[in-house]
Amino acid sequence: MREFLIQAVGFAGVAFFIASYQMRSNRRLFLLQLMGCLIFVAQFSLLGAYTGALSLMVNVIRNTLLLKIDEWKWVKSRMTMAAITALLALVTAVTWAGPLSLLPFISVGVTTAGYWTNNAQKIRLSQMIGSPFTLVYDVLIHSWGGALNESIALLSILISIFRFGWHDLAECRAEA
Repeated sequence: MREFLIQAVGFAGVAFFIASYQMRSNRRLFLLQLMGCLIFVAQFSLLGAYTGALSLMVNVIRNTLLLKIDEWKWVKSRMTMAAITALLALVTAVTWAGPLSLLPFISVGVTTAGYWTNNAQKIRLSQMIGSPFTLVYDVLIHSWGGALNESIALLSILISIFRFGWHDLAECRAEA
């Protein structure tokens, strides 16, 4: 029963990520992913996958900052992006569980760089690069909701590119 409940937590997080990839607005994308990350933090913690859980907390911090990018001008700074990346490196070092820990590090690192462009096209590209690393991590730690999420994420990103057009996404910036 415990295993079923742990997996159910992950499947609840999937819904938020599916919705996020269908948002044209970067702001809405970040908000939905923030909520999905919090759900997966809980699941990864229950699975004992602490590098993944804390890497997702870095995502939560990053996405919260990005929601305020127009209000807090310092968030746009590359120094802020570097601080997020340094926090990610610290989390990875503290929770090191061997080479497996590199998977969430690479995924969050790549997507952080993409998100700081505030360009929907580059964000989608960074997600298409980062998602496979997370997918492998999810399979290895037995997060079946996470694995489903990353599989759907890749498909959803492609749908959003088709829906909005690749070139039109290049022009999209964070919207209120």
